[in-house]
Amino acid sequence: MDALPAANPLPTFIDTDTTLRVKILDACGMTCTFCHNEGTPVVVDNRNHNLGPFQITGSSGRTSIYAATNGAAFLPATIPPDREFARTLRLMNEHMGCTELHLTGGEPTLHPRLPDLVRLAVDQGYRVCMTSNGENGARQIPACADAGLDRVNFSIFGTTPEELAQVQHSRFRDTAKAAAKIDALHASIRACVDHGVRAGANIVVLDRTHIGRVHRLLDTYAPELSVRLLNSLDHGQASIDAINDVLAQRGAVAESHHLTAGASGSRTAYRIDGGKRRVHVKWIRPVRPPALCRGCRFNNDNDCQEGFYGLRLYRDRQGTYLVGVCLQRMDLCQPIGDFLDGPLSTEILRFRRTDRDRLDADHHRTPAAFETNTHHEGNPTP
Repeated sequence: MDALPAANPLPTFIDTDTTLRVKILDACGMTCTFCHNEGTPVVVDNRNHNLGPFQITGSSGRTSIYAATNGAAFLPATIPPDREFARTLRLMNEHMGCTELHLTGGEPTLHPRLPDLVRLAVDQGYRVCMTSNGENGARQIPACADAGLDRVNFSIFGTTPEELAQVQHSRFRDTAKAAAKIDALHASIRACVDHGVRAGANIVVLDRTHIGRVHRLLDTYAPELSVRLLNSLDHGQASIDAINDVLAQRGAVAESHHLTAGASGSRTAYRIDGGKRRVHVKWIRPVRPPALCRGCRFNNDNDCQEGFYGLRLYRDRQGTYLVGVCLQRMDLCQPIGDFLDGPLSTEILRFRRTDRDRLDADHHRTPAAFETNTHHEGNPTP
């Protein structure tokens, strides 16, 4: 569904996906109800389940929204900054052209050797970014900046303790703890500003009851902080409709499209508040590699919520590095050697090229035709 159709054709910028998302640990101090946890079960709730079936809910209060249906067959382990990780990154660069490493979790700032991981990846030639809720960033970000960290995307769920508590598990809606988390987030953003690390804000919009929260977030954080509105995969059309309402209420005017060949993620830049500020809305293009997705039970526009979003890297509890290609199909994860030597890696490289060729061809048609083919295809995604 389109958000706000542009009155005139917009400039469109195309690049090619070279990002590798890596889950460096599973621990997290929040219990957000919409978390996909990078597709893996929550470790703390499954300590005695090495091979499954895994427990979907437990005493931690955390969730992994796809874990009941995605066929995950392993528990993730914390990644150490060692020779094997360096070798793995080198292989993914040489064989798959990966040049940007995006650190995820869990919460990456809880990793005890986070600066060492950043330094190791930079030494392997990667630009290193991170998604964080900020709960331990003030302590970690200065050393990470020295190690070469380029950007942090902060996931911001509330400006008040009540707002943050609202999206936590019902047993953990403690406003005092939520207030401490918000203070930690502010300190983490300040650490980025003070140490030259680019900072952005990811705001997940669940439904219309969260519209006021989004307005308060936009009013709280300075225009210099890059803001992206993201939908909740678990809330479907209600989340999309809420994003549309926010844009309309802020007088949003579409400015440009940004597409990534070989991956479903795309975004549209808007000017809001009379042109004083820019925000981005992230959307899904319904792109799926044909061989990879052929026969998949989710291969339709209703059930496939993320499309092909790119490559993900995991380490299991036996120390094996696994490459994943879909949060909803964790059964497709393969040991890195099998992935690189098998047909799946070839299919993904081919898909990048053909998708880039198609986008470039569309870009050289009349602007109106390109606008029709690319504006807000599919649903938004985090």
